[in-house]
Amino acid sequence: MERKEIQLLVISLGIVFFTLLVTLLVIFFYFLKKKNNYLVEKMESEMYFQSELVKTRIEIKDQTLSEISKELHDNIGQIISVGIMQLNMYIQNGQPVKSKELTDLKDVLAKSLDEIRILSRIINKDNLLETNFIEAIKQDLERIRKLKHIQYHYNFKGEIPKIKEGHDLFIYRIFQEALHNSLKHSHSDLYEVNITTTTTYFQLEMKDFGIGYDTKKINSGIGLNNMKLRAKLIGATLIIESNQSGTSIVLEYPLTPPDENNSEE
Repeated sequence: MERKEIQLLVISLGIVFFTLLVTLLVIFFYFLKKKNNYLVEKMESEMYFQSELVKTRIEIKDQTLSEISKELHDNIGQIISVGIMQLNMYIQNGQPVKSKELTDLKDVLAKSLDEIRILSRIINKDNLLETNFIEAIKQDLERIRKLKHIQYHYNFKGEIPKIKEGHDLFIYRIFQEALHNSLKHSHSDLYEVNITTTTTYFQLEMKDFGIGYDTKKINSGIGLNNMKLRAKLIGATLIIESNQSGTSIVLEYPLTPPDENNSEE
């Protein structure tokens, strides 16, 4: 009787051990599969981020070339044409050129030179973006002031933040697209840009005072989807508000505070 009880006990323990072993194996392979899925998703997410980063770089270059082409045609081309017309008039008159006429021609040439210098800053934008995207934003505002005679108010509070590599390009591209859309649709002659940095976040706010639009009806047509997608990719929050008094776009990007535990003692 005792032998049968021992046998039953051994069998019971064997069943329990086997069940426990199978359970552990199932749990192990379950978490292994979860880990593999996580790694695959992380790799796919990183690849998608890199593809969007390349796309963003290309868009910035295309936008730069488009701006240069337009300014060469609309502004510098017209200014130089005026200078050539003045020279032709002086030649056809056959009279000695007066000092005032030379001064007028000098002013025309000086203006064209100033605009060429503005365009040269646009060409060097890539180098500037590598070091200070906030300065690139300010230069864009200064460019539209000089070339398009549009006024702006610029306010910067805090210090230049340390932002993850590539994220600064997404932020700049969001600003660039917002500015381009506003110039195209709002008909505003005044802009307000406020940049604020703290230890926990970076905030970029751009306002225009134009005609506004219905954010529920207008999406991909003016690039709002691209802006929202890029904000999501870098973990930022994008808030867009628009009415008859103008449009406000606020981008809030979380900054990682320095880890005090990793600091050297």
